[in-house]
Amino acid sequence: MARTSINRPYRWLALYYDELFSPFRSPMGAARKHLLGRILPNTKFACDLACGTGTTALALAREGIKMFAVDLSPVMCRLAREKARRAGLPLRVLCADMRKFQLPEPVDLVACENDALNHVPRKADLRMVVRAVARALRPGGYYFFFDVNNRLGFERYWTSAWWLEKPGVALAMRNGNDCRHDRAWCDIEWFIWEGSLWRRHHERVDEVYWNPDEIRRTLQNAGFDRLRAWDEAPFFKDNPLVRPGCRTVYLARKSSA
Repeated sequence: MARTSINRPYRWLALYYDELFSPFRSPMGAARKHLLGRILPNTKFACDLACGTGTTALALAREGIKMFAVDLSPVMCRLAREKARRAGLPLRVLCADMRKFQLPEPVDLVACENDALNHVPRKADLRMVVRAVARALRPGGYYFFFDVNNRLGFERYWTSAWWLEKPGVALAMRNGNDCRHDRAWCDIEWFIWEGSLWRRHHERVDEVYWNPDEIRRTLQNAGFDRLRAWDEAPFFKDNPLVRPGCRTVYLARKSSA
């Protein structure tokens, strides 16, 4: 069994994300439907930020919303475009950094789901992301919808190893955290069946954490005048990986000023 060099993050995660992490799709969709129920009927333009393979973008496109999708990973962007073509849905996919992305036209809603916001390299990057989102939104009554992992989630779940396996692919995820510095990481060892042998690949995924006061203050400084928050655990029902206090979903409104 040969081992490759370390890959750029999300190279292999992108290829197998839908297959391995589909259990997160339904809870996030339920949260979106419940919390944005009054907003989506009035949404004409939206952006799926850190879109991954485009699942959220395509779900909103099916509602008749003109969608943009943004992701830093070229592989994720390619997969999102392929899914849109197969579904016959219009989707403009942009390969860009969430900290400085720009859209061709302003939107009514920016969604950043599945703790994608935690994946920025530094805590200070939250300010850059929020400012970029504010620039992308129309002023007054338009929204930023996102969810994040909290410190309690880092303390409970980013501490051990996990093994996942599907036909032709297996992975070992070794987690760790440094809650003194609000960071967590996951070293992923991939084992991919390539015809006659298993080939091993390595990826590392890092996350950072902010407390609610830091999130609220950053949003207010960027021109958001209303912020609501919900514990995300009820949407995951009996999933043992998401307990109360581990994840939070937020909805922020951009000021009309």
